[in-house]
Amino acid sequence: MKPYELPDLPYDYGALEPHYSARVLELHHDKHHAAYVKGLNTALEKLSAARDSGDLSAIVGMEKTLAFNLSGHVLHTLFWQNLSPTGGGRPEGELAAAIDDNFGSFDAFKAQLSEATNSVQGSGWGSLSWEPLGQRLFIEQIYDHQGNVGQSGVNLLVIDAWEHAYYLQYENRRPEYTEAIWNVVNWDDVSDRFQRAQTLELVTGAR
Repeated sequence: MKPYELPDLPYDYGALEPHYSARVLELHHDKHHAAYVKGLNTALEKLSAARDSGDLSAIVGMEKTLAFNLSGHVLHTLFWQNLSPTGGGRPEGELAAAIDDNFGSFDAFKAQLSEATNSVQGSGWGSLSWEPLGQRLFIEQIYDHQGNVGQSGVNLLVIDAWEHAYYLQYENRRPEYTEAIWNVVNWDDVSDRFQRAQTLELVTGAR
């Protein structure tokens, strides 16, 4: 099987400045994200070796390591796409209408997602997700990379709240970092994900 690979950034390191510094972005992508990709491939290799040997006694730890690194890889890959040098502002069209319908207004949605991101205990993420069974948007806190999430939720917009994502630039001022991220949100990407996520009703059978 082909191993997982670190995706290239869709923009230069300095493209998100001043909201997100080139140095932080370089470290975040080239070091932290790369470590999840390496950990993911290593976990798959260990699981393969365990299957070949017939010794699956360490399966609990190996599955947990796999989930941690796979989720870290997926979320970071999404995070890079969610950002853009020409981002910011507000969404338009169907996504904007859905946000108003589910949260009352864009400002109310922004306040809830910001607070969800800022108040994650320890390391984690804030996420706008689509729930296909109920056909609705909701906001969730992701602890570490995969805990405390709705099982059917599809992440559309994520904000990394791990300290490595912001500490070198914003120190302990996580709310300041979160506010800065709104200036580079790629709403075209989020809207595209929203459109595609809605087709999942065919999988769940929801109407």
